[in-house]
Amino acid sequence: MLAAVRREVFPGEVGSAWGPAVALVWDFIRSQPGLWTDGQNVFVYHHPNTPDAPLLCEFGVEVTRTFEPAGEVHATETPAGQAAVAVHRGPYHRMDEAYKTIEEWMAANHRESAGHSWEIYGDPTPDPADTETTIVHLLK
Repeated sequence: MLAAVRREVFPGEVGSAWGPAVALVWDFIRSQPGLWTDGQNVFVYHHPNTPDAPLLCEFGVEVTRTFEPAGEVHATETPAGQAAVAVHRGPYHRMDEAYKTIEEWMAANHRESAGHSWEIYGDPTPDPADTETTIVHLLK
């Protein structure tokens, strides 16, 4: 279960959109005792059908239970089904390498995207080379 805020953004704008959205989520979580114990930030991307359209993004945090929506914060989940997964170790600006690896794997294995992907952010580390992000791409 995730507590999340939705935003429509173009791919190049994700970096500037996630911070304010996640800040709203964390403000909400702090006001709800027991809603969070040790969940990670999770960003879910619903890919558009046309390449020029924006992504529907859900910038969220893993939580322990369901809850009533408040303001822009709502409950959601990651999509279910088979997925291709890559673990990226290193700075965030190089995560495109993991996405490329997933795309190459899908092509080599004749698998198609179901139009949804998400990133599960591990705890930041003092050395960005040790930071871990799990990237998941839902398959048809």
